[in-house]
Amino acid sequence: MSLGAFEIEGGYELCGEIQPQGAKNEALQVICACLLTSEPVSIHNLPNIKDVNYLIDLVAYLGVKVTPQSEEGSYVFEAKNIDLEKLQTSTFLEKARSIRGSLTFLGPLLARFHKAYIPKPGGDKIGRRRIDTHLLGFEKLGVNFHYNAANQIFTLDASSLKGSYILLEEASVTGTANIIMAATMAKGTTTIYNAACEPYLQQLCNMLNRMGAKISGIGSNLLTIKGVKQLGGTTHNCLPDMIEVGSFIGLAALTQSQITIKNTAVQHLGIIPDTFRKLGIELEIKGDDITIPKQASYEIQRYIDGSILTIADGTWPRFTPDLLSVALVVATQANGSVLIHQRMFESRLFFVDKLIDMGAQIILCDPHRAVVIGLNRQQALRGISMSSPDIRAGVALLMAALSAEGTSLISNAHQIDRGYQDIDQRLIKLGARIKRV
Repeated sequence: MSLGAFEIEGGYELCGEIQPQGAKNEALQVICACLLTSEPVSIHNLPNIKDVNYLIDLVAYLGVKVTPQSEEGSYVFEAKNIDLEKLQTSTFLEKARSIRGSLTFLGPLLARFHKAYIPKPGGDKIGRRRIDTHLLGFEKLGVNFHYNAANQIFTLDASSLKGSYILLEEASVTGTANIIMAATMAKGTTTIYNAACEPYLQQLCNMLNRMGAKISGIGSNLLTIKGVKQLGGTTHNCLPDMIEVGSFIGLAALTQSQITIKNTAVQHLGIIPDTFRKLGIELEIKGDDITIPKQASYEIQRYIDGSILTIADGTWPRFTPDLLSVALVVATQANGSVLIHQRMFESRLFFVDKLIDMGAQIILCDPHRAVVIGLNRQQALRGISMSSPDIRAGVALLMAALSAEGTSLISNAHQIDRGYQDIDQRLIKLGARIKRV
């Protein structure tokens, strides 16, 4: 059960080891992939978070047999008896509207059953999040769709699903995943150019290949999918969540703590460690473990010509947008200044008004850019009452509160719970003073 708010007493040093949960974004995709086959699919290292649990409940409602295993985070999914009539029930539509991950049902349903219904999805309020990439990709595969603006429901028909050349206008991760899954059982060959190539998408492709799909080009932005008649069962292990890894790196620096992050799958982190190094944070990598030593001060690097550093998000292998709010909070106590450029979403920087109320020196230039002037710990942030607007901003505010002087109250805590498993209990083990109220 998630209570309404976190009360945080800040200013305390943390210490110890912490292990990241399974990857949220990967989990949502691979759960949907279970709909592609009637055979059992075992998935391990699923995070116990609201968004994942909600999606599991949703596939179970459609008729998927979900069997939890003795190992925490392990389930067997068997989509043998799917009731397609339930797709049009008010119960399904209400549930699907509340989570954006439900959008990824479309590809599997079109591939296996040749039809799908889905409401306009919900999710974080971080600006416009178009689904055109999904629908236009499906159209290239021969799918006809209709959108009823009155009830905001999409109806899709894939009676003639055929391979095609597809050039995506944006490298959407869920869009790419959806189109790949639809193409696995289309007639002929599909080529997707400008495909997303995040590690989680690579994981999905490797899983599908184990199920009998024929996908090549994995890890690049040019994928080729040769359609097959059917897919079978498999076993899959989710990666550690790179967003949690980055969050814990930032938390250690911000609170002047020594923390070791265990089992991070370093080879899948891309430029995340180097981006935090640019903010002056020291990292020691041994195998798959990352230790952040206690630092009294960390200095933001400048470019070779002396100009101010810019940290911007982008599609993989660029810096993930889900960690930009963490980088921004970390910069508030650094020595130096940095321009944070949120290119991909237009409302994710609006949470900085709460940081400004805490005493941070931030200039919000526009919905996409903010200049952070680091305080170099000369002035601590102060605890305030605030609300979590979305998952990633919520955890950034939690980090700020842990480093601040005094007590902070973060309401709307369920937003943080949607993406972070037992975050309060895990941080308490490191010495944090957090309680639910």
